[in-house]
Amino acid sequence: MRSPFSIDPTQTAAFERIRETLSPEARREARRLLRAVVIGGGTGAPVSIKTLLSMGVETSAIVAMADDGGSTGILREEAHVTPPGDIRKCLVAFAADQRDPLTRAFRYRFEFARNHTLGNLMLSALEDATGSFPAAIQICEDLLHCRGHVYPSTLDNIVLCAKTRDGRTIEGQAKACHSNTALERVWLKEEDVAAYQPAVDAIEGADLIVLGPGSLFTSIIPNLLVPGIVEAIRRSKGRTVFVCSLADMQGETWGLSAEEHVGALLEHGMSGLVDYALIHTPKPLRSWESVADVYDEVTGREGEGAALDSAGPGVNPNIRPVRIDYQMAKRIQNEGPLVIARNLVDPLRPTWHDPQALRDAFAGVIKLCRSRQR
Repeated sequence: MRSPFSIDPTQTAAFERIRETLSPEARREARRLLRAVVIGGGTGAPVSIKTLLSMGVETSAIVAMADDGGSTGILREEAHVTPPGDIRKCLVAFAADQRDPLTRAFRYRFEFARNHTLGNLMLSALEDATGSFPAAIQICEDLLHCRGHVYPSTLDNIVLCAKTRDGRTIEGQAKACHSNTALERVWLKEEDVAAYQPAVDAIEGADLIVLGPGSLFTSIIPNLLVPGIVEAIRRSKGRTVFVCSLADMQGETWGLSAEEHVGALLEHGMSGLVDYALIHTPKPLRSWESVADVYDEVTGREGEGAALDSAGPGVNPNIRPVRIDYQMAKRIQNEGPLVIARNLVDPLRPTWHDPQALRDAFAGVIKLCRSRQR
């Protein structure tokens, strides 16, 4: 008999494996810096959260509040609650024991009940019972024995709007995410929006600010649109790293290069504020190569999507790698961010970052941060 429950997929098992590889020296090296804050949404941000926690880094998360799809969209519309879905995913990433029954149940999705998750329902019920969404989050942090804090970027009810590169206007995060063409810019429909002060405080006190990975226009940038968030990044003494997506699966960035990803970030308030851009490349960039060379030589096949096919059978043919070459990297660096180009893809899951590779890349960023401080 088919189970009435399903569990949202995570990279938990992969992160458990890398935890065993960390030496005591590596953990001490990471701790010496560092307070980190991850800014994003609920799909990509947990990747950075789990990586930083595996390094022993004190970590918190700032989460976008524009989600209006799926279970969260139903709860927003019918129960008039603060969007719980992305908060839930980050809470699970912070949970002390991923195998704990409560942590597992928190991720249970009830297909027979409009596909709601237990975590979404708990957060919404606790918000109603306490009269406070932050209080609901705090209770769930305690229940899951979270090793860090999750903060919404705002408590205001917001709606994300977008303009596509072919001139159309879209209203709503879920619709924008699945646009037929790439987005050009996004904005909030509401004018009177305020940042949640504990989120501002976490950013200002951070030594490392991590943007992403995740959906660029619908998970990362919506945080930056909240008045006060970019200003907090500007006031912070911490260094900022953008973790670029590995591949396109959704319409919002379909066909955009790594240079265009970084450019969109800079155009949405982050000009002069991104110190590092962490970008996947299947092999080292060389000045004489084109973007096609970089991706095709790895697989011996033609076509810019070929690189991901090396990840194994069953790969969705509609997934395309985010392109980068030497000249793009130079142009990105001319805008300010230092490009760190590495092979970051999980060999079995071509849209997921490899935990070990990402940990090593973050370790490199931390060393660069320290060298600049000296």
